[in-house]
Amino acid sequence: MARKLKLSQSTVSRVWRAFGLQPHRTETFKLSTDPLFIDKVRDIVGLYLNPPAKALVLCVDKKSQIQALDRTQPILPLAPGIAQGRTHDYMRHGTTTLFAALDMSTGKVIGELHRRHRAKEFVQFLRTIDANVPEALDVHLVMDNYGTHKTPSVKGWFARHPRFHAHFTPTSASWLNMVERWFGLLSEKQIKRGTHRSTIELERSHSQVPCYSQ
Repeated sequence: MARKLKLSQSTVSRVWRAFGLQPHRTETFKLSTDPLFIDKVRDIVGLYLNPPAKALVLCVDKKSQIQALDRTQPILPLAPGIAQGRTHDYMRHGTTTLFAALDMSTGKVIGELHRRHRAKEFVQFLRTIDANVPEALDVHLVMDNYGTHKTPSVKGWFARHPRFHAHFTPTSASWLNMVERWFGLLSEKQIKRGTHRSTIELERSHSQVPCYSQ
């Protein structure tokens, strides 16, 4: 730009700083085109702010393809003035999938690990939720629009369990599901910082995460 306008680089830099411009950076965005966007947002936010009496609101989703990664060399420990060091390269030892249901009232999580994430595994997780929630309570599930959540087998399971009520986030708006934030913390504090030499070792480490029940 400096050459094009026949100005000095420092002048261009001052203008960019003055107007808060950062042309070297780009960001992505996604706008929902769901025609029922407002209605769905009101429904879900309403559950968060004013949950029904004698009911439990659970934010449900899965974190798939969690990799058991081991570094090619030992991790260098933290020291005064020196950050923990990990090698850039790693070895893969398989993957697993975590199904999770975040209780909005307590922050506790009902979790279950499976090697796959089909409708069959999701129905099994629904049974786990059913077994962990007192029978006197209705269960409101906040979920995204992933196909596994809407298969005939899942719809049939909901029909046989009328105390369960499904609430779907608008398309391209899974950020409304609060369990996504928990997944983010799990990745940042547990998965990315860990080393696992097998899928079993990875799954055992997940079962030790605070506020996690299996």
